[in-house]
Amino acid sequence: MTHPIDVHVGKRIRHRRWMQGCTQQQLAEAVGIKFQQIQKYETGMNRVSASRLWQIASFLQVPVSFFFEGVEDETHMTQNGSDVPGDILTDKEALELLRSYYAIPENQRRRLFDLARVLSDAA
Repeated sequence: MTHPIDVHVGKRIRHRRWMQGCTQQQLAEAVGIKFQQIQKYETGMNRVSASRLWQIASFLQVPVSFFFEGVEDETHMTQNGSDVPGDILTDKEALELLRSYYAIPENQRRRLFDLARVLSDAA
C-alpha cells in the first residue's frame, strides 16, 4: 500500500522533471537506474531512498526540501474534503499553463497576473 508522503514526493519529482523538460529516461540515466523505477517513484508505488532523493534533487537543481513542500497543505485539504486538489500541479493543463506563464517576459507576465486577479475577483 502506498503512503501519502511517498505519493506526494513522487508527484513533486514528476512536477520538477516536467518543468525542466526532462524525460523519465533522462532522469533515470542521470541517477543510474532504469526509467521504470522513476515511474514507480512518481506514482508513489516505491519509496525513494534518502541518497536517491539527493541524487534526483541534484540533477533537477532543487533542494531536497522541494519534494516535501506542500505536504501539510495536501494532508489538510484531503482531510477537509476540498474540491481543489492538494497539489494542483499534478494536473497537466495547470503545468502547461505555468510553463507558458514563465516563458512570458516579466513585465508582460506582471500585467497578465494582474488581469487574472481582476477576472478571478469578478467571478
